[in-house]
Amino acid sequence: MPYVSTFFNGLALCFGLIVAIGSQNAHVLRMGLKREHVGLTVLACIVIDAALIGLGVAGVGTLVQSSPLLLGAARWGGAAFLLWYGLRSWRAVFASAALTVGPAAPRIGARQALASVVALSLLNPHVYLDTVVLLGAIGGNFAPPERPAFALGAMSASALWFCALGYGATRLSGLFARPAAWKWIDGITGTMMLALSASVAFGS
Repeated sequence: MPYVSTFFNGLALCFGLIVAIGSQNAHVLRMGLKREHVGLTVLACIVIDAALIGLGVAGVGTLVQSSPLLLGAARWGGAAFLLWYGLRSWRAVFASAALTVGPAAPRIGARQALASVVALSLLNPHVYLDTVVLLGAIGGNFAPPERPAFALGAMSASALWFCALGYGATRLSGLFARPAAWKWIDGITGTMMLALSASVAFGS
């Protein structure tokens, strides 16, 4: 059945892209480790990815690529945001003690948690390159009747990955209650964000 094959093409391709370390994945992992608004964070990532994949397969990626203004705004705005996030993570390496889990842990509100994941998702140009541009271009090569199957496969991969990452991390929260372990997470996250910022700003 061609639609089944197209579905699994979208599933496999999206898995290959989404598993790579990025700001969105790091944030989901962090929220899972803290056991803080995990469901909201995971749901927001799934909805955002699904919307961008749908737009890409529908042909929006071609329009974005043809606008130097949009590409430039995404590039420099995203680089600035990733730089700020990386510096904030490194500051936490020297300021944080341990990850507190349980009723005594300081918690952020649902609105702040949602704003954080939306910003980390939509202000990172790599998200658009992976979903709107790359997946959109490949999905657009399929015959029009097969495109929904490709998009559904890619969306399914996103949903499976974020659920596994967010809820899987909750089982590791006890390990990261130790100060040294949490400082490692902050340091790795900060380094990764700074590297992504440089890649976005100065990459080809």
